[in-house]
Amino acid sequence: MSLAVGDIVEGKVTGITKFGAFVELPDNKVGMVHISELSEQYVKEISDFLEKGQLIKSLVMSIDEEGKISLSVKRAGEDAQLQPRTDSSEPESMDQHFDRNAPAERKPRRRSAPNVWQGPKTSEEPDHELSFEEKMARFKQQSDSKLSDLKHANESKHGGYNRRGGGKRR
Repeated sequence: MSLAVGDIVEGKVTGITKFGAFVELPDNKVGMVHISELSEQYVKEISDFLEKGQLIKSLVMSIDEEGKISLSVKRAGEDAQLQPRTDSSEPESMDQHFDRNAPAERKPRRRSAPNVWQGPKTSEEPDHELSFEEKMARFKQQSDSKLSDLKHANESKHGGYNRRGGGKRR
């Protein structure tokens, strides 16, 4: 039986790696299912979905010049879809998974908007109606205001002491 791109074939899983699974196909050919082509669900560990010796159906996606065969289980149709083998107690969301005592590399990272100072909200004219000079004057005023606020916050945070000289600021 010769294989062609688009064929649905059944084969036996002969090896599992971190990136995919090797499948023995008819005529002693071997194809590989990449982890991304295993299931529509998120696949963290291939061994959660497959085990050595398991028969699976897959779609032949490509055959290169060297004879390497790329397979896809998730594109092979409804009857070929894989589900996790074990009913693991994986958390439904990252919030349930967060463990304060876990090592830092296992903790989920929180994503938040950068803390950017937006300045005081003003109900002045929109920028597009101002001249360049008026926009520059407004920018300079806002910039001076920001610097003043930062300087005041820094002095109150450090008790008014100069960090470099150790003496009181004047």
